[in-house]
Formats: sequence, structure tokens, C-alpha cells
Amino acid sequence: MDYNVKNTLMEALGINILSVSDDGVVATMPVDHRTHQPFGLLHGGASVALAETAASVGAFHFIDHDTQACVGLEINANHIRGKRDGIVTAHAKPLHIGKTTMVWEVKIVDEEAELICVSRCTMAILQKKPKQN
Repeated sequence: MDYNVKNTLMEALGINILSVSDDGVVATMPVDHRTHQPFGLLHGGASVALAETAASVGAFHFIDHDTQACVGLEINANHIRGKRDGIVTAHAKPLHIGKTTMVWEVKIVDEEAELICVSRCTMAILQKKPKQN
């Protein structure tokens, strides 16, 4: 599925979705001026944005696009290791796929598969309201 990322946070941060399946989502993000904090390291908020993006795309994969929507309900993150440049990759895996919520674990690693951040994101599954004529 193509995602319209123009004029979104995904575009601003350079987030790319590499794969989406029932097993999870893989997404990448550059570590550069767009994602740095003032001390030249990957900003924790950028890692959280990558994690929630991967979980959101994963949740979207499982819902009925005509009748449902998914939104982030809660997210936490532990920042394990700093990173100054390169690419980080998020591996999002579903832990729970329910009717009203989903829980995703997201591990963000560097090019050497070193753990940078681990996150858990709860997604709310909402019913779309019928369009009024």
C-alpha cells in the first residue's frame, strides 16, 4: 500500500516504510540534522515518532479501512544507546491484536543491529461514523 507522506511528519523526518505484513512492520529513518537534538545525537522524540509510525502502519494493516480508523493511545520508550549519524531501523511486532486495541513492540536498531531504543505502543481502533447525506 502506498502511504501519502507528503507534508507529514514522515516526510519531514525521512521515515520510509520498507515492509508491512501480518508479522510486523519494518521502517527506517536517517540520523541527521532533521532528527538530531542540540548535542548532535538522535533525538528521543524522533525515535518515538518512528516507533509510533511503525505501530500505526502495522495497526492500519489489520483494520477495515472503510469502517475503522486507528490512532495512538499510549506510547513509552527506553532510549538505550545514542547515535550520531547513519540510519536506524524500526522492527514493529504485534503483541496483541484486539477489536478495540492493539499493542505493538518496536525495537529500533542501528546498522550493526545494536539496540538504540525499545518502545511499546498501544493503538486504539475506532469505528468511523457513517457519512451524513
